[in-house]
Amino acid sequence: MRSSRRNFIRHAAIASAATIAAGRLPAYAKPLPLSLAEAQPLVISTWNYGAPTNGAAWDVIAKGGRAVDAVQAGVMIPEADPNITSVGRGGFPDRDGRVTLDACIMDDLGNAGSVCMLEHIVHPVAVARMVMDKTPHVMLVGDGALQFAVEQGFKKEALLTAKAKAAWKEWLKEKKYSPVINFERHATLGM
Repeated sequence: MRSSRRNFIRHAAIASAATIAAGRLPAYAKPLPLSLAEAQPLVISTWNYGAPTNGAAWDVIAKGGRAVDAVQAGVMIPEADPNITSVGRGGFPDRDGRVTLDACIMDDLGNAGSVCMLEHIVHPVAVARMVMDKTPHVMLVGDGALQFAVEQGFKKEALLTAKAKAAWKEWLKEKKYSPVINFERHATLGM
């Protein structure tokens, strides 16, 4: 049986509160680390494609890489997968038939970079990382984001897959535009 992330968090919070209220911790429980230096790495995904994503992120961590590098490596997995329809190469187009992508990334120092409405680039998270690392900006959008990506050596590619194009053409028959908040999460969790 699948549980929503919200229910998981709610049940975990209730169990934690009850344990604390009772004044006892299970034998296996340890208090949270007092500093980040004592923290152990953890990789979590909430989507069905989390295993390969987590694997790519964990490979970076296992080799002593930074968390921000692990996040980028993990995100690049679904971005390149043509079978994933919510992001990247296989992402469904907008109502105008354009695959426009967004990505953001933040490091442990609070530096951030993001791109919005980026077209033709397979890995928007890598472009967002370059925005963070190479510019004084936090966000680049649309044509400006694409221009920056190309200047940084990213190749323009067609991202609209046959599957996504067919779904868009089917949608065009009715042109029913009814966005659902967090539809990816609901679809993934069977809600």
